[in-house]
Amino acid sequence: MFGKKNDSNAGEKPGFVTRLRARLNRGDSWLSYDLANLAPGGTIDQDVLDDLEAELVMADVGVDTTSRIIAELQKSLARKELKDIAALRAGLHRTLTEILDPVAVPLNIPASESPFVILMVGVNGAGKTTTIGKLARRLQDQGHSVMLAAGDTFRAAAVEQLQVWGQRNNVPVISQQPGADPAAVIFDAYEAARSKNIDVLLADTAGRLQNQQGLMDELAKIKRVLARHDEEAPHETMLVLDASQGQNGMVQAEKFHTALGLTGLTVTKLDGTAKGGILLSIADKLKVPVRFIGIGEKAEDMQPFVASDYVDALLTDRSQKERD
Repeated sequence: MFGKKNDSNAGEKPGFVTRLRARLNRGDSWLSYDLANLAPGGTIDQDVLDDLEAELVMADVGVDTTSRIIAELQKSLARKELKDIAALRAGLHRTLTEILDPVAVPLNIPASESPFVILMVGVNGAGKTTTIGKLARRLQDQGHSVMLAAGDTFRAAAVEQLQVWGQRNNVPVISQQPGADPAAVIFDAYEAARSKNIDVLLADTAGRLQNQQGLMDELAKIKRVLARHDEEAPHETMLVLDASQGQNGMVQAEKFHTALGLTGLTVTKLDGTAKGGILLSIADKLKVPVRFIGIGEKAEDMQPFVASDYVDALLTDRSQKERD
């Protein structure tokens, strides 16, 4: 479980779970703060569930997923199991965890694949290049050798940013001149990684808006070129998604998944947003494994996704958040 070792040690830097609780779903739509005020008399009835339904939609859980959650709580209400706000919170915790548990699947790098190719996709501004840098550091800490491919050849700044991360982590970066064919750049990096027995190749890609068919065609071409030389490559197609985009993020995820067949997600910028429910919507509809979540710019602010910790953070009451 991430972050637990620091949470109980007074005087040490707060662990990831503590920071997640403090930063997730901040603002007026704190779910548990609103939840505690839904039933001031302590009685749980259909009116309370109707109000909760509105709160879940506001937290960007999505209409369909919210309907599933409320339906489960209505069953408990009919069985007279929702006796008070504590029972309601427990029932909500159980239902949210059931939605998220199946997608809480860690990224596994098998020793048999070399190089293990991770194709990183996502729109500009989602934090894709920063995520690549953090992931490179994490993989190195796990004992893997890493190489980066600067496949976003349309933005010189993207190549420069990737090179900075490469220098910072002492990781080689394969790049070409601006405007080069991204598929050619990534294939060259694949060949270099294979010749040097590199364990993991992290390939950056352009991040133009997901509704531009040219971008999807370009990404599909990269996958085809890699597959011609290794039918399993890319071994992971990971979407980096900005949580603050809310339901727009859901639309992005659906389009990338339809075009490319996503195998993993990293959800960034969960700090300072009241939209933490978007992860529930994505998990419920797409069933794509969530590898990592991010709550800040530092390397330690990106950690593997653990469903129970995330639900705990979503449902932490206001007084606890203020203490954190």
